[in-house]
Amino acid sequence: MTEFLFDGPEDASLTILLAHGAGAPMDSGSMNAAAKALAEAGFRVARFEFAYMASRRGPDGPKPPPKAEKVMPEYEAAIAALAAKTPLVIGGKSMGGRVASMVADKMLAEGRIVGLLCLGYPFHPPGRPEQLRTAHLKDLKTPALIAQGTRDQFGTREEVETYALSPEISILWLEDGDHDLKPRKASGFSTADHLRTLAQAVADKWP
Repeated sequence: MTEFLFDGPEDASLTILLAHGAGAPMDSGSMNAAAKALAEAGFRVARFEFAYMASRRGPDGPKPPPKAEKVMPEYEAAIAALAAKTPLVIGGKSMGGRVASMVADKMLAEGRIVGLLCLGYPFHPPGRPEQLRTAHLKDLKTPALIAQGTRDQFGTREEVETYALSPEISILWLEDGDHDLKPRKASGFSTADHLRTLAQAVADKWP
């Protein structure tokens, strides 16, 4: 059974379902901060873990992340288990957002979701820009927002602007942000600044 971690008002007009990245759980620092910012903006946020990550909390210890394709059914099961009573946006951090993007069009066609939110999309593995993970994004039909730091090693602004992406995808560039959307102090921005900008962008896209 899928277990959820909730933030935000129960009577929110929009629910956001988020999955974690490949190496950190649903209650990692970056996930906690993102969920808090979205909740403070009035959204209902639900987080869940894929089975391999949840198992790390038990006696079996750490397990390596499976290929994204392997956990697509788990994401679909989480959507069904959540049974959101308000419009639902799915997404997640890094791998979690990638998996959500891979099931999004099917879920949109079935009337289960209204959008996709990716926090630091892993366009390619660090140092391997030739190994793109964008094929399914060219014809994506789901309205999507990708929040990306300009110095994200999984896809910088200079790289991403050369990709063929669906017109349904909006990219929110966060100045000097890394893969966790965290900027350096010298940039003049803080992570909290960027997360407030993210929350406002979500509100603007799905009013």
